[in-house]
Amino acid sequence: GELDRVRAYGRLLAACGINAVSVNNVNVHAAEARLLTDRIGEVADIAAVLRPYGIRTHLSVSFAAPITLGGLSTADPLDGAVRGWWAEATRRVYEAIPDFGGYVVKADSEGQPGPFAYGGSHAEGANLLAAALEPFGGTVHWRAFVYDHRQDWRDRTTDRARAAYDHFVPLDGEFAGNAVLQVKHGPMDFQVREPVSPLIGAMPGTRLAVELQATQEYTGQQRHVCWLGPMWSEVLRFRPEPGWTAGELARGGLVAVSNAGDDPFWTGHPLAQANLYTFGRLAWRPDAEPRAVLDEWIGLSFPDAPRELADGLHAVLDGSWRTYEKYTAPLGVGFMVQPGHHYGPSVDGYEYSPWGTYHFADRDGIGVDRSVKSGTGFAGQYGEPWAGLYASPDTCPDELLLFFHHVPYGHVLKSGKTVIQHIYDTHFEGVEEVEEARSVWASLAGLVDPACHSRVAERYEEQLRGAREWRDQVNSYFFRKSGVPA
Repeated sequence: GELDRVRAYGRLLAACGINAVSVNNVNVHAAEARLLTDRIGEVADIAAVLRPYGIRTHLSVSFAAPITLGGLSTADPLDGAVRGWWAEATRRVYEAIPDFGGYVVKADSEGQPGPFAYGGSHAEGANLLAAALEPFGGTVHWRAFVYDHRQDWRDRTTDRARAAYDHFVPLDGEFAGNAVLQVKHGPMDFQVREPVSPLIGAMPGTRLAVELQATQEYTGQQRHVCWLGPMWSEVLRFRPEPGWTAGELARGGLVAVSNAGDDPFWTGHPLAQANLYTFGRLAWRPDAEPRAVLDEWIGLSFPDAPRELADGLHAVLDGSWRTYEKYTAPLGVGFMVQPGHHYGPSVDGYEYSPWGTYHFADRDGIGVDRSVKSGTGFAGQYGEPWAGLYASPDTCPDELLLFFHHVPYGHVLKSGKTVIQHIYDTHFEGVEEVEEARSVWASLAGLVDPACHSRVAERYEEQLRGAREWRDQVNSYFFRKSGVPA
């Protein structure tokens, strides 16, 4: 029955080198909240199936559980009754699942309850759960995705990118030994291009886990080919300060939002399985060469693949992240997506929203001024050499220019092109690259299982349609804004 699928999932995860799983999403609603108490038996059944594959089961919990499940009037982390409730609930969890891994918590984030309601800090919140788990060897993964999602778009001084650093750096050294602060790899939200979060490297006294997103929420949602290995590798090899890479600083491990579901191909797009596999391999070897990992995945997924098939798979996967970036949001500006579901283009979709995701395009220019001199100061959260490089549009890497600076359309990039010409050209190139990948895939028809081949071919039609829509909306928008002909 249902557990057969869980067993197959355990085997899939073990084959990727993944050794822990949280059975529910971090947004914990009323039904999932009860997995902690009267539905713990269901979690124990899942844990029993995953155990032979070396996978420990974790649970996402709501900070308000003592109120919603325990009938208490408060969830204050310093309240004795609250501490007692968590201790008892946790003891029962370990009675049912002796090797239970621990809790995952999203608190004070996007409407989820947390310690701020009681004037408490996030260290106090995390330590409450760490204390309940400690006698049993469990870990609390406390997410650092905390920001004001009710921002006033007219106020240019607030900056969502600053939030995690501002909240958490003052708490360095205050987290319990079995608490892990789980930090998204970029300061915003899994965009196709972001700088590495300045929190990584800024908290030497805290166990940090780096969180990646295998599911392609902002990178085509498994309808577009977008192999993220090269992006993750850049993040993990980034040196926040001389001597240490982000991968080495992630002492709490690597975590991902998974892309597996109930689809016959697991990830909806058969080629998106490469992201799950690459994540598992980089978790153990953050400095691994991503293309070598891709070779492994091709060899395991298409055993005895003839040279032509292996080369074809490389051709369509290798550059797919850069291709996706070309036809979507340029130069690190991010978003420009349809609100809510985040699939497909809407250049102003979030421009006047409270979510803090702006591009500030006007008739003269585009980008967010995050400099210390004239902007939000975010660039100053980095150590050297990065703070210095990001400080000025002249030294900022082109691919992050619009993340850190508001520049005129005529600003000349290091490539020699103006920003507006770069936007026009890359959007045409991106579509051409998708057309090329689609024909490479078509040429492999006789070498791949027919059901798999036709699913990918189908997805390529949707990717091409989507890429053309992105190109036409983005280029038309910036032509109308700037008046500069393509």
